[in-house]
Formats: sequence, C-alpha cells, structure tokens
Amino acid sequence: MAGGSRRRDRGRPAPGTPRPCPCGQPASYDECCGRFHRGAATAPTAELLMRSRYSAFAVGDADYLRRTWAAEHRPARVQLDPRMRWTGLDVLAVTGGSAFHQDGGVEFRAHYVLDGAPGELHEHSRFVRENGDWVYLDARA
Repeated sequence: MAGGSRRRDRGRPAPGTPRPCPCGQPASYDECCGRFHRGAATAPTAELLMRSRYSAFAVGDADYLRRTWAAEHRPARVQLDPRMRWTGLDVLAVTGGSAFHQDGGVEFRAHYVLDGAPGELHEHSRFVRENGDWVYLDARA
C-alpha cells in the first residue's frame, strides 16, 4: 500500500479494543455476557439471562445454552447452525423477572443472516428460577 498506511476493517475493533457485547448493552462482551458464559457470575434478572442466551447463540456457546435451560425442558444436546449469523437484538417488553420474582417473561426480536438472507425471530420467552438461578423455560412465537 502506498505510504505504508493500512485501512482497517470497519466491522472489527482495533487490536486491544474490547469487543462489544452481542446483546446490545454498552459494556464489552467480557464485562457483560462473557462473565455469565465463563461462569464467573449468574444473570441476576430474566432479561439479562435472555440477553446472555442471545449472546451465546451469537458467539456459538452451546454449552451455556444447555446449562441455562430449565431441567424439565433441557435437551440432551444443543446444536447450533454454523451458517447462522446473529446481527442484533431488540428487547420489546419485560414482565417480572427481577430479584423479587420467581418467574418472568421477555419479548424480543432477534435479527440474523442465514445464507446471505436477513431474517428475524420474534419470540416471548418464559424464565423461572431453579436453585435460585434464572433459567429458560420455553417460548411462544
């Protein structure tokens, strides 16, 4: 390249820059959902669990998805589609799901690209507590 200058890919942060969290919160991935994925903390609300599960889909963490599924509905294995690229999350409504609740719901729209075509998943997920931790129960489209 002339003059030794290099153009940086606009889709990637500069080396050493913390990567943003896929869930859309302003914190870095490591400070936001990454800490839940690593097991350093548990999500304190149903909304944060839903955001962390979306991020798990985005970063390909099937183990976290399985671990945060309610025991009564937990699949033996979670397989992710490697062709699916998750591109954004919109939280539309939250009911219950705080430190003072035993259940909660989150309505959201998750955006993705599959085989070059954009799409979205609109869902209302239900969450409950198991042993004090929030877990995903089920969903309605």
